[in-house]
Amino acid sequence: MPSDSVDKLNKILDVLEKSGKDRNEINKIRTLIDLGKLSEALQKIREINGSNAGNFSSKDSTERKSNKRNNSRGNNSKTKNKSEKDKKEKQKKSGNKSDEINTDDSENINSKKKTRKKKKKIENEDVKNEDSEKTNNTEDYNTEEKILEEDITTNEKNEDDFWAEDAEDNNWDSSEEDDIERADEEEQYQETSEDDEDERDIEQDHDDENDYSDDDDEDDDEDLLKKWTGEDDGEVVYKEEVKKQESIFPESLRAEDLEKTYVGLLLNNPKLIVKYYILFEECYFDDQSLLNIYKSILFTEGGKYTPEIAKKGFSFSVDNNETYRQKQQLKSEISAKECNPEKVYLELRKIFIIRKSFLEEPREDIQEKIIDIRNYELYDQMSADEIKAAIVQVSVTQKFKQAVLSENLTDFLERGENNLTNGLALPFPIISSVFKGIRKGETMAFAMPSNSGKSRFTINIAAYTAFVHKKKVLVISNEMSEEKMKLCLITTVLNNPEIQKQHGQVLSKTEGELLEFKFRPNKDAKVEVDDNGFILQNENETRREFVERLKKVSDEFNKTIAVTDWLNNQINNSIYFINITDHTNDELKKVIMNYYYKEKIEYVFYDTLKTDTANIGNGEEIKRTATILSNLAQNFNIFIFSTLQLTESSTMPINLTVNDLAVSRTVKEVLDTLCLIKQIMRDDLDKYEYSLEEVDTKFFDLKKYKDPDERYYACVIDKNRAGAKPKLLFNLNLAYNRWVELGFLKLKDEKWK
Repeated sequence: MPSDSVDKLNKILDVLEKSGKDRNEINKIRTLIDLGKLSEALQKIREINGSNAGNFSSKDSTERKSNKRNNSRGNNSKTKNKSEKDKKEKQKKSGNKSDEINTDDSENINSKKKTRKKKKKIENEDVKNEDSEKTNNTEDYNTEEKILEEDITTNEKNEDDFWAEDAEDNNWDSSEEDDIERADEEEQYQETSEDDEDERDIEQDHDDENDYSDDDDEDDDEDLLKKWTGEDDGEVVYKEEVKKQESIFPESLRAEDLEKTYVGLLLNNPKLIVKYYILFEECYFDDQSLLNIYKSILFTEGGKYTPEIAKKGFSFSVDNNETYRQKQQLKSEISAKECNPEKVYLELRKIFIIRKSFLEEPREDIQEKIIDIRNYELYDQMSADEIKAAIVQVSVTQKFKQAVLSENLTDFLERGENNLTNGLALPFPIISSVFKGIRKGETMAFAMPSNSGKSRFTINIAAYTAFVHKKKVLVISNEMSEEKMKLCLITTVLNNPEIQKQHGQVLSKTEGELLEFKFRPNKDAKVEVDDNGFILQNENETRREFVERLKKVSDEFNKTIAVTDWLNNQINNSIYFINITDHTNDELKKVIMNYYYKEKIEYVFYDTLKTDTANIGNGEEIKRTATILSNLAQNFNIFIFSTLQLTESSTMPINLTVNDLAVSRTVKEVLDTLCLIKQIMRDDLDKYEYSLEEVDTKFFDLKKYKDPDERYYACVIDKNRAGAKPKLLFNLNLAYNRWVELGFLKLKDEKWK
């Protein structure tokens, strides 16, 4: 792509930026130019030039700077026309500074006319003739647009004859705005009328003009010429102009050193481009000068090595003295480093992929999650394809309600602001021995009838894994809400003897007492209590006031709060929670992978294993879901626990088989372990007995508890890849969510088998 068109576009952008246009939009247009999309860039320029933010014109720019001068004088009401006599007096007092200014300006303008010709002679018209000047400048700008569009379409111009063509064609140049300004300044100065201002004000006015002329005209024009022509004889500071521009990426997605290292490696060894190239659609340099150098490598330094697919979509680079010096500096800097090209290439590709997704994602909440991928614990180990997958996982995961169950529990309990109306390892030594513990790479399932405690059993084991084994845990639920799960978690942590050893508080509180915010007073406390001995909240007492009073009169309350505060601080072994009700199998998979990459969670608990929403009622689809979970467990070495639904059959609990599953029994084929659990009804308790050892002569009867929360459950191990499949007996106190493995279960009389 001809470089003259590129230069013209960039010059227009420079002036638009000076006129106050949106810098972010201008930077995006510069990116389009660097990518060779000149027609699109021109269209964008037209769009922002015609926006409400203010149309570009030399007159507008002149007015802004003129107003700046007038404001600095502090007297906008001065008359324009001053006498020639006053002018001469001021020149005399200031040491003929005005002559110096006029001389410098004249020389400066003549110097610039050598490279480019003004397209319009500045008329000696009144400054306030806005409509006329805006019309003229608009016509000039439109003329430039037509010429530029023709250049882009025909590709007939080249960089070598740019300045000559520009002079002949009488094209608009951004430096013209400065020339107009100087002419206007001279006119204003010559045409000012007499007034009664004292000599001090006149001298101050003149000093302000001198300062403006020196700073805003001469220096600016010289800097622009140096930037456009690359004729800067001073020391080159790498990426000086680019650093002045605001990046379109957030701080966490910037990687200047990595970009420089990658490009520097290619410059020192162009043959690397054969393997380590970046395709057009994934190329997102933050440093546009480095993008230009990369394109140069594709077509010049590495031209004979670069695969054609790598060049597709890219335009030719713009090479000048500045670019050459940058290349030399980069080669020198990177040659002294010991770098692994493959690692540098992979890291840069990963960042480019994230940058691309960041720019394409319209939702800010998902943008933040995409950025956060760089903070994943396993980020360094992820491939470029896994980064792409993680981005998709983020989008899917954001669809569902998420929380960290072990956070903010104190506030949750004290405020009582929830939607409820009512309200690891438990040391299961036999099951642990039989299954060889819960092992990564395996899937385990427990099947129970509806409303028999599946979710409570799940949170029990999850809590044990998190707080005794100190592992990060993910709980996925399609049945219980976040509020219910939080209340169940507090209940479990308060009452579990093994977890009590971790937090140091020994007490017993039922889920109902926590839900109703009931606490017992100290023995010596003089407070009003209900019939069950719980402290009553006063009629006009707020929840916060009640909490403050409980702190003073109830050790039970303070112990409870100590436990919830302890839970809040378990950062490294948190229980993450996501409610996933309406989902597909693919979404379930991506949710798990997102948490695996993001938090390195290796223990997942899924309550309840069901088909995806579109296939509810299809028994065979449950096997498909279980297969996905099994593959995830094996491929990523994670443990996945799930619950299943049992039918409401008449089968005695001790005689349960896979045929009692509410789903297809083929699900058993893909699971590593499967337990079938069912409550033993009160009227059948006398038919059972249990022993502490599988082969034993001492047996115990099952008690008939008066408390309805005290229950017995038969546990039939139906599948165990590790070996034995005994039948076990559990005691459950539902109110405290306390599960106790009692021993080996058997029938007293064979006739009941």
